[in-house]
Amino acid sequence: MTFPQGFLFGAATAAYQIEGAVGEGGRGPSIWDTFSRTPGAITGGDSGDVACDHYHRWEQDVDMMADLGLQAYRFSIAWPRVQPTGTGEFNEEGIAFYSRLVDRLLAKGITPMATLYHWDLPQPLEDAGGWLSRDTADAFAAYATRMVEELGDRVQMWATLNEPWVSSFVGYGAGAHAPGHADDVEALTAAHHLLLAHSRAYRAMKAARPELHVGIVNNCHTPRPWDPSNPRDRAAAEHIDALANTMFHEPLTHGTYPAVLKPNTAHLTDWSFVHGGDLGEMKGAVDWFGVNFYASHLVRHNSHKAAARSAVATLADGHQAGANSPWPGDEEIEFMAPPGPRTAMGWNVDPGALHAYLLKIHRETGLPIYVTENGSAWDDVCDEDGRIRDGRRVSYLHDHLGAVAAAIAEGADVRGYLAWSLMDNFEWAHGYAKRFGLVRVDYDTQLRTWKDSAYFYRETIRRREVLPLDQLESVTETPARTY
Repeated sequence: MTFPQGFLFGAATAAYQIEGAVGEGGRGPSIWDTFSRTPGAITGGDSGDVACDHYHRWEQDVDMMADLGLQAYRFSIAWPRVQPTGTGEFNEEGIAFYSRLVDRLLAKGITPMATLYHWDLPQPLEDAGGWLSRDTADAFAAYATRMVEELGDRVQMWATLNEPWVSSFVGYGAGAHAPGHADDVEALTAAHHLLLAHSRAYRAMKAARPELHVGIVNNCHTPRPWDPSNPRDRAAAEHIDALANTMFHEPLTHGTYPAVLKPNTAHLTDWSFVHGGDLGEMKGAVDWFGVNFYASHLVRHNSHKAAARSAVATLADGHQAGANSPWPGDEEIEFMAPPGPRTAMGWNVDPGALHAYLLKIHRETGLPIYVTENGSAWDDVCDEDGRIRDGRRVSYLHDHLGAVAAAIAEGADVRGYLAWSLMDNFEWAHGYAKRFGLVRVDYDTQLRTWKDSAYFYRETIRRREVLPLDQLESVTETPARTY
């Protein structure tokens, strides 16, 4: 339950989820601005227009990170804030915002980890085809190059894409995220073009600054067969694993797609969107691998499922698939309810799956690994004394940090852990109904209040070991700290 020297502890956020100020500072519209205005798309009709108002409160928020003892902060750059149309002119005011943020992080001793794409594609690029167009990959590489030119002297750790599975399979396949398309072939096409964009950006960034550490972040799944002795259940789990996991690292490490992927989707597409030389361009284009982990899956073969294909397909972020499944070729695959406790998102709690996945990625890629997101949503309550006693989140963090420590002890090259999230925020299609933060945000006043989990995490960082749960009370404050 201890962590090696050099292991980074931090927290993560995303631009559209916290920044607000969507019409300020020269920022252009993104696909999430458009999607949030689609009737029925977001719980409560919410949007990220204001969110946590981080655009105006960033100095206070960095001070809060320093008080928490964070050693690293993973943030995303809003592409439409720095390049409003996705091509052409850049917005100096937007670039200056992130430059000031980086400078303050460094002044506080916090390592900045920048993500270039956390789902907020400039709307003009979507209008021109979005991730269904190969041109978007080139636009992304040009954007990445400029960001490295502006920030690469101070930011060494970069992630190109956050969760390309969600961008492609949820945004273009299931229709539950922006841009709201529901088409299997579009999902597969977008996934390939996202990987192409990563590879082209990686090579452009390394050409500009060879010393940078450039990786990619995927939301990992651990699809287990319902009946491990049943070959059809094992095949179902292998298919989901190929779509969710291996598809997003095997091209980068081996220059190939998983062997089962094309045969299992041949009835949908001939994969003509893969051009000669694409996979060769992808091979070797990665320095580290980011793991976002929340829950696990159980799957089984069900030959009677085809007529109700999307009825039980659960997305990695907790949404129901709606009009279409996020899993192309899953006509005879059924997702079963895993045992154990569930969070407010309905996700199961399974730290053993994180441990297993870290060892799997270590075996399959040989890359340095960072747990770039891990956390849980609960129905937090602020008590009369001002404390937010989120004991279930504390237990979740305790057990998953323990899983990370165990994986390291067994040889996995895990170099950091970033909790999701620093503070409550706009939770995509769930709006403001779900809270993941270590810090509570009152969306009416923008007051930030530490939850018990924040104190737990601060002490874990200080000790470089997982704080025993029975010592939590000794490190909390009543009333809780506010900003």
